[in-house]
Amino acid sequence: MSDFLSQYSIQRWLEACPQGYLDGTVYGYLPGQSEPEELLADEGMREQAISTTVQLVAGERAALAASSGLVNCAPDDASKLFLATQTLDEARHVEIFCQRLYDLGVKKEDLESTVARYANPNLVKFAEVLLAKVAAGDFIAGVVGQNIVLEGMAFSVFEMMEAGARQLNPKFAHTLTGTIADERRHVGFGENRIGSLIKQHPEKREEIEKMQEEMAYYMLAAFNDVFSNSPPPAAPSDAPEAEWHGVNLTAATPAQMEELLATTVIGEFKTRLNRIGLEYRQPKVPA
Repeated sequence: MSDFLSQYSIQRWLEACPQGYLDGTVYGYLPGQSEPEELLADEGMREQAISTTVQLVAGERAALAASSGLVNCAPDDASKLFLATQTLDEARHVEIFCQRLYDLGVKKEDLESTVARYANPNLVKFAEVLLAKVAAGDFIAGVVGQNIVLEGMAFSVFEMMEAGARQLNPKFAHTLTGTIADERRHVGFGENRIGSLIKQHPEKREEIEKMQEEMAYYMLAAFNDVFSNSPPPAAPSDAPEAEWHGVNLTAATPAQMEELLATTVIGEFKTRLNRIGLEYRQPKVPA
């Protein structure tokens, strides 16, 4: 436990995060960076960017509620300290993605109505499954749902979005780089802490695997909703290629991007769940 405490201490977090990769940034990006003028000038592109960012706000609000709720039901001080740092990470994510909405032209007084308008219903249900475990004080299920399932999904989503934005929107890509670093640390905690607890409580496997299956269903349904409503690629012929996992995102169709993201996330789920002694359960395919 002493190594665990050192690895996930507040001191380590201070050195790695606010004094490390976030040093010199403002709302996650470098001073002077801004959203591209062509994005702000095109109403269709701007609305799509708002809708995409709302999904990030909704997901991070769920992560904030989950991590803060898990602090009090954590069984040891090391976990409490780490989850306290994760709570601040998640709060920062909420703030930076809300700031992006403001940068895209959403007025502060319209924030909640904008989130309510664009938040995907399946993403909301995904969060509800997780938060029910947290509200019940179920630490093991809560950490699996939060740090393996939700954070594992977010990690891949952010990676794909960062790859797509790297050349076209450096400001947004820089914002995502910091969140990816946070998510990598969160997922690591989930794997390192929960494996031993699963071994101590094998009776929890069935319940947790059912939770994962339900969350995966709503995740895939949300992906289907988002990509089904996405316009086909409209990038100019000379747009720089944005490659992720061997696929050129600039030229990929929404269907191809949905398949790529879903396959990547599920592959990560299988690997990480296996490490902690759980099996991935494939949900029925959303219609």
